[in-house]
Amino acid sequence: MAKDKIVVEHLTLHYSDGTESLKDINIRIPENAITVLFGPAGGGKSTFLRVINRLNDLADVVHLSGHVFLDGEDILSPKTDVITLRRKVGMVFARPVVLPLSIRENITYGLELAGEKRKVYLAEAVEISLTQAALWDEVKDRLDDPAIALSGGQQQRLALARSLALQPEVILMDEPTSGLDPLSTGKVEITLQELKKIYTIVLVPHSVQQAARTADYAGFFLQGELIEFAQGSSLFTNPKDQRTQDYVEGRFG
Repeated sequence: MAKDKIVVEHLTLHYSDGTESLKDINIRIPENAITVLFGPAGGGKSTFLRVINRLNDLADVVHLSGHVFLDGEDILSPKTDVITLRRKVGMVFARPVVLPLSIRENITYGLELAGEKRKVYLAEAVEISLTQAALWDEVKDRLDDPAIALSGGQQQRLALARSLALQPEVILMDEPTSGLDPLSTGKVEITLQELKKIYTIVLVPHSVQQAARTADYAGFFLQGELIEFAQGSSLFTNPKDQRTQDYVEGRFG
């Protein structure tokens, strides 16, 4: 049985506009696996990701209760060093955030910000993270070109590489292939299967089909509730809740 990397207990969150985005969420996310969170828009999936690396601190949250344990430590504690947490828990968004710098500088920027000055280390970090993101072979001869010149699929993998350069333990991904063509999407999905050997990945996919292709474990979110959580192989073929089955079979959403 895989060790739990993240344990969430009774997580409830309300926004200031009165909407309740998360309702008593309980989930155990295993390490070195891809855990997929899927369901209709507005179900709380993105909010859940933001809680895990405290990005919800920047939102109008009027109530937050429960516990989120990362390696046994409650990250919702006021004592949590949020900067350290965000190095440990990387985030990749639907739209790739590319800095107006070169490809190389996009990777080294965060490391230099964290105080890393060793040129040999920075050069190694560039190659290792771009290799892990399946981008090195495509860009190794033009590292000083502007990152903005890359294709959409390459920019998304660069955003992933920038997160990997900080050597996180967990990677959160919010619909990272929603704007990509099928070929680029396939490359990202293949990359994730390799990355899970090193990292714990929590993925909000852009479709049920992607969820089924990538999930080691899967959770179905509906209107702020976690309806069902199981191994991906069983949840998509034999869901226990009728609502999960209806969504998987395309009856709503």
